[in-house]
Amino acid sequence: MPATLAPPKLKKLPKRSEVPLRDTWDLAKLFPADAAWEEAFARFKTDVPRYASFQGKLGESGKALADCLRFDTDLERLGDRIGTYAHLKTAEDTADSKYQGMKQRFIHAASEAAQAASFIRPEIMAIDDARMRGFLDDPALAEFRLKLERLLRYKPHTLSDKEEMLLAMQTEMAETASQVFRQLNDADMKFGTIELAPGEAIDLTHASFMTCLHSPRREVRKQAFDQLYTQYQAHENTLAATLAGSIQRDVYYARARNYKSALEAALFDDNMPTAVYDNLIAAVRNRLPGLHRYYELRRRLMKLDEIHHYDTYVPILADLEKRHSWDQAVEVVIEALAPLGGDYGRALALGLRGRWCDRYENQNKRSGAFSSGMYDSDPYILMNFQEQVLDHVFTLAHEAGHSMHTHFSCRNQPYQYANYTIFVAEVASTFNEQLLIRHLLKRTTDKKERAYLVNREIDGIRGTIFRQTMFAEFEKITHAMAERGEPLTVESVKTIYHELLSAYFGPRFALDDVLKLECFRIPHFYSAFYVYKYATGLSAAIALSERVLTGGERELSDYLGFLKGGCSKFPLDLLRGAGVDMATPQPVETALAHFEKRVEELERLLA
Repeated sequence: MPATLAPPKLKKLPKRSEVPLRDTWDLAKLFPADAAWEEAFARFKTDVPRYASFQGKLGESGKALADCLRFDTDLERLGDRIGTYAHLKTAEDTADSKYQGMKQRFIHAASEAAQAASFIRPEIMAIDDARMRGFLDDPALAEFRLKLERLLRYKPHTLSDKEEMLLAMQTEMAETASQVFRQLNDADMKFGTIELAPGEAIDLTHASFMTCLHSPRREVRKQAFDQLYTQYQAHENTLAATLAGSIQRDVYYARARNYKSALEAALFDDNMPTAVYDNLIAAVRNRLPGLHRYYELRRRLMKLDEIHHYDTYVPILADLEKRHSWDQAVEVVIEALAPLGGDYGRALALGLRGRWCDRYENQNKRSGAFSSGMYDSDPYILMNFQEQVLDHVFTLAHEAGHSMHTHFSCRNQPYQYANYTIFVAEVASTFNEQLLIRHLLKRTTDKKERAYLVNREIDGIRGTIFRQTMFAEFEKITHAMAERGEPLTVESVKTIYHELLSAYFGPRFALDDVLKLECFRIPHFYSAFYVYKYATGLSAAIALSERVLTGGERELSDYLGFLKGGCSKFPLDLLRGAGVDMATPQPVETALAHFEKRVEELERLLA
């Protein structure tokens, strides 16, 4: 009898306790151990009632106001350390109930602190203008002058003490719609299994869905698409209700605070004119023929009679067979970012080769990647790095952009002005990706490799500028409907989304009817008017990377000054200082023109 072959060994992920120390981040700068966290958490809770000692006294003198703001800043800084540690420990092992509990305890304590501090804004707003002008010139308040000037912008949108307390008490309740969505979307909905290849079946999940969409086997892509959306169709009424609830929440808070619209309310914090949002949509709409041209090119190159949504993620060319160990990936990223100068490169190399990063996957580790640090810690990076996946090298460059932004901001700004906004954060990360793609294109001599990299950049712009702008347009339309009192029903929401799909994918694209259910599965829709920042961020990054690469010391200094700026200026002013004006459509137009040139190059390379 022939020998029986033993089944192949299943490669198991290590437990968190089995991961080598060198492959993990070092959280000692936050807290050396859990016991130190507990001590700090106890101190935080003990200090929260001290807010009461300042209440009713903020208008007495500049010193009284400064004392309150300093206490508030110090407590916020402590809370930032406590929350960041709990967040990162939870990410290491999402099944560890101890750290889940620590995170929830902090969230509750932070909510109590917000309630206790809710008097500060209305009391400051109640100080008469003449007295406040004197306070702004008081040396005791010098470190808080910018903060006060920004706070005073909210005077028309600040309510009475009791009304502010009521709004603060609603914080957890207001998250109900998004919590229901997350539980349904991430826990309760089951999508079955998919056979990726003969004898290789996997559970269909949100993460593996993207794996399926990258499969060269079209039947796998189609089956995964159909199975996933069958579940959304089965729950469309519940999902429509949760989305409508989230939109109504945004409209409620905007009206409660006297904004003209939910869009204006969302953009107010960044001092962002709604024209920036509208300009983005208009510029992208004008360039949609270039996107339609790419879909038609993709259809031809894939030899399809018609192209469907599930055909848009699989690489046109097979993935490059290039492996990068962690050290090799770090080396490539450092080389690509050399134009940013020695200080940038040395600091990043020390962090990536040291213990800024939690490098590899382990059991129950949070999926994906992120950068998360605070003023008193390293700018940590979570990765689930795989050596055979080229995209993970780009992900490392992207997260390194965030971390170096944090690094420079925290070393050049006081705590209260170091926390840069999301609007500029996406510039720093995608800027790094631009330098990496250009570095790889410059050094390759292989036509196929160049075509692969060009196609990757095309798909990156497609997903970040075109797709996110479509999402942004959907958010604008649905919130405007709610503001007009129009019902957000299953059918009305799906109709809107279908119209957007038709416009963005073009007349020759085969739209599956169930694709309009996609509007019910995008988590970002529960944090409305956020996604447009991805599109503006990449647009600015393309313009700025070109400026730095073709410029000299001044252009580099301008960009590094932007990274050092934190939130010491409003986002548009920070970017103007770096060399790009996002108040005009020009940066978006430049990015989309670059997209069209890349499509033309891909046509030539694969002709």
